[in-house]
Amino acid sequence: MNSFKQKTLIQIRFKDIDKLGHVNNANHITYFELARLDYFDALTKGGITIDWENEGIILAKVEMEYKQPIFLTDKVYVYTWVSRIGARSFNMNCSIVREVNGTEEIAALGEAVIVCFNYKTNQSIAIPETWKAMMIAP
Repeated sequence: MNSFKQKTLIQIRFKDIDKLGHVNNANHITYFELARLDYFDALTKGGITIDWENEGIILAKVEMEYKQPIFLTDKVYVYTWVSRIGARSFNMNCSIVREVNGTEEIAALGEAVIVCFNYKTNQSIAIPETWKAMMIAP
């Protein structure tokens, strides 16, 4: 799938750092969450309208594979894209990268299963066609 990909700059905060001097592993999932929000913000800037109460999303599953530590002074980005589109759910993936001497190195890889959800009816819904079109756009 040739999918829309979003690049999000992450601001590392002092509170993200653990006693060992690197970003605590729990923060990687928060960075992925921030990047998912940025992804949907970019979709809305691309021309679609999202009624979050009727066309919302719910996180069903998230996994993170850690490759190398991130430190307070690192410049960190999260690349986010959709790797699978089903009828009511889709998979979002991320690469969390840090810049080292002008080169991006993978610090972690993540995957989330996202279910489209109507919060008024409390039920899963079909993925809106407008979302699908934007997700697969080059």
